[in-house]
Amino acid sequence: MADAEDEDVKARKERERDELYALDISGVEWECAPGTEEHEERVEIAHLPEGAVAMRSSLDPETVLRYTEAEWRAFVLGARDGEFDLEPARHDGESAAR
Repeated sequence: MADAEDEDVKARKERERDELYALDISGVEWECAPGTEEHEERVEIAHLPEGAVAMRSSLDPETVLRYTEAEWRAFVLGARDGEFDLEPARHDGESAAR
């Protein structure tokens, strides 16, 4: 029974992804963090229908990632909780294990 449910969830997520990437986003308004300049490297997002979000780098505007509302919410909450915090850079001779 669990396998059938897993397959249903997988199929639903695949359909959602396909629909999201089929959207024409040529006219969306891209936003970036306040205080960034047009010439600076930055992450830009655009709000899509049904709470979905598109994200791209200002250095590579042709490569666009798209997230469902649930995926975006999980990412934002994870970022707020520090799940994506980078480890401090190591200095020469410093051990990787702490």
